[in-house]
Amino acid sequence: MKQRALSLSKTLLLSHNSKGLPAIRCISTKEAIDRRHHLFDLEKKRQLENIGRIEKIEVNYKGVPNDCTLIMNKDISTPYDCARHLGEWHTESSALALLDGTVYWDMHRPLTENCTLELQRFNIAEPQQVNKAFWRTCSLVLGACATVAFKDSVPVHLHSFPGPDIRSGSFIYDIDLPTLPDWKPTPQELHTLSAEYVQLCRKQLPIERLDVSQELALEMFVDNQHKAKQIPSIAKATGKVSLYKVDKFVDISKGPLISNTAQIGRVAVTSVHALTGSPDSEVKKLYRFQGVALPTGVILNHFAFSILTERAKKLNSARSPINPFADQSNPAHESIAARA
Repeated sequence: MKQRALSLSKTLLLSHNSKGLPAIRCISTKEAIDRRHHLFDLEKKRQLENIGRIEKIEVNYKGVPNDCTLIMNKDISTPYDCARHLGEWHTESSALALLDGTVYWDMHRPLTENCTLELQRFNIAEPQQVNKAFWRTCSLVLGACATVAFKDSVPVHLHSFPGPDIRSGSFIYDIDLPTLPDWKPTPQELHTLSAEYVQLCRKQLPIERLDVSQELALEMFVDNQHKAKQIPSIAKATGKVSLYKVDKFVDISKGPLISNTAQIGRVAVTSVHALTGSPDSEVKKLYRFQGVALPTGVILNHFAFSILTERAKKLNSARSPINPFADQSNPAHESIAARA
């Protein structure tokens, strides 16, 4: 990859003065990532310590090899913990949990009450929600890779990714690169991004979820002006913001996401398109990073995957926060406030 697109980027840490205006100082992307990761772990530890007396719940598992009842710990045990009681195959293949036949639940999210549990895999009869969780996860991981792909001198500000739409043919992440107004990635740069993506997936990282207060979310993303502005709208309904952590990378998503990066199989970052805003838009330009992936275990020959790759190179017309020409008619596309 070219000199400009290697190593880490710089980001900005914002603190508010008495007039409410941001005072800006530069920190490296690694420092920003480490800071969010540290705050995430501290909050997770605090929430666990606040549980107090451990209560038991009944989890009625339905599925192979046999239905059974598991006695688990309220607010501590997760569907993944339940899967561990059933066997290694269940932990590796289960991407999502279905509670009481209606609620889709992250595999690493603690269970809060008695429930019926079904484990969802990619080959189930009705995989729509699992596929959406997979696509949503691919977007979040794309943001993680793009964050660390650029050199020190290139600020990288993640903006957002629209809701998953499998029919579009690509997962996406819209990113602000303020010092690269006319960047057109070379094939080698795209290949390097893909390699970064594959490397992250091969680490077989669990994808953790944590619901935090609006105040803590703002503190965690004080270095990112785009996400800081989105957080109040995200928290408006419940006062909470759902965070996900992959390795040390923390991002915002309403979820649910799949269980582990090892469940992302063949993948390619296919293209980057410039999105230009209207003259009165606060953000003049975003870059839409696009990619395509298959779940682990789904096998396609090189020719078939190349067809998917070519399709994923075309500009995805999902709703854009700054592009008035994006497709606004598709109800599958979620608003920025709703998040990905």
